[in-house]
Amino acid sequence: MSPSVYETGEELFLGTRDSRGVGGVGVLVNTSMAKNIDSFEQLTTRIVRLRMRRCGPTPPLTIFVAYAPTSSYEEEVEAFSMDLEKFYREDHAFYKVIIGDFNAKVGPRKTPEELHIGTHGLQWNDQGERLSKFIMTTKTIHRNSQFQKLSSLRWTWKSPGGGYRNKIDHIIM
Repeated sequence: MSPSVYETGEELFLGTRDSRGVGGVGVLVNTSMAKNIDSFEQLTTRIVRLRMRRCGPTPPLTIFVAYAPTSSYEEEVEAFSMDLEKFYREDHAFYKVIIGDFNAKVGPRKTPEELHIGTHGLQWNDQGERLSKFIMTTKTIHRNSQFQKLSSLRWTWKSPGGGYRNKIDHIIM
């Protein structure tokens, strides 16, 4: 897959959707980082992998970009979660990051043992609980909830018309 290159030098990598027009993941890469891209792979219609070279002896970075199905499609949500976990575990890069739209609301940690979740989340939903289990299983950390911000600045999605705001996009390391 070759990227579209804008006049600014930014590169847009796009995956394809399925036959129903569902899914499709894209990554817009800043001009200064574009030269470090080693590969872009579409793993499923909802998961892509971007590998980046690093300076000197620093190991490469793998970035998984994900676009989860809505909770209305339980079988698809389960398949998506299993695929993401499988691809994450099979990738042997030292540095790995998962970013994407998980349709998940991750609140603050509920118990002191939940160190994979920070104390600065907003609220929970079922998808957030599922994401928390994924994070625990893969021994990663939910980065969004690690940093204190005003509640009014913690949203990543706004409904058409602006009536609702939620934090459904997440960074996991």
